[in-house]
Amino acid sequence: MSEGSGFRSGMVALVGRPNVGKSTLMNAILGEKISIVSRRPQTTRHRLLGVHTAEDAQMVFVDTPGIHQSKKKINQYMVQAAISALDGVDAVVFVVEALSWTDGDAAILDRLSEVGTPVIAVINKSDRVSPRERLLPFLEEMQDRHAFAALVPLSAERRDNLEPLLAEIAGHLPEGPPLFPEDQITDRSLRFLCAELIREQVFHQLGEEVPYATEVQVEQFQEEEGLARINATVLVEREGQKAIVLGREGRRIKAIGTQARQAIEHLLEARVHLELFVRVREGWTGDDRALRELGYED
Repeated sequence: MSEGSGFRSGMVALVGRPNVGKSTLMNAILGEKISIVSRRPQTTRHRLLGVHTAEDAQMVFVDTPGIHQSKKKINQYMVQAAISALDGVDAVVFVVEALSWTDGDAAILDRLSEVGTPVIAVINKSDRVSPRERLLPFLEEMQDRHAFAALVPLSAERRDNLEPLLAEIAGHLPEGPPLFPEDQITDRSLRFLCAELIREQVFHQLGEEVPYATEVQVEQFQEEEGLARINATVLVEREGQKAIVLGREGRRIKAIGTQARQAIEHLLEARVHLELFVRVREGWTGDDRALRELGYED
């Protein structure tokens, strides 16, 4: 890495409606999984920095919750976190799904037109468009919607066509030294990342609305040589939800723990002893105090 004349560094916001692939895109760029993903919308709840350091530039990506309309307190906190991420960034990457333009996309673009920051449009899931020529009219429509700095079709899932995006982003960053050490890839603690990997399994293994009423807190995180001991609590809003998370004879929470432990072992590159507990905190998703205690940004 050359940090002399010509080196560029800056902040880049990843924005878009829920479930268009923002977290998958950041994980693909970093080559590491730091943002959890699922097929459900609104899996991402917190702002998360991902640091990509190349030979001539350092890009600090801000992965944000999907911007959407909701009357629920927790969703309002999530949307506010996404909107506030637009302040002070050097570039915005606006992620949309190929051949799918919605009122939600239009509302976000209206807001982006007010920020005065270069906006690069990423057309994600382009690999699913067949034949490929069907993508051309959509790209033309996108060009007419806004004076984008660039339009980049790609597949975050397949890590296809990432280099043109990175080159385009780098060109919009100011010259300056790196903002983070070269070997750092996120601002979040291992404790936070482990909690998120547990919550990811809750989303994968539970149906209906229950995952949206859950949060995970790591109560104990102790690292020994080659072993991490983790105790975590899965928080729910009602007793009925607790029963669902536990499952018959505790089978569901055991399955969640098994899959989460494997993911955490991959993250930590160490053996993990994981214990999970389930606790009820009534109405926490609508309680300002509870949300702040759980790390949701005002």
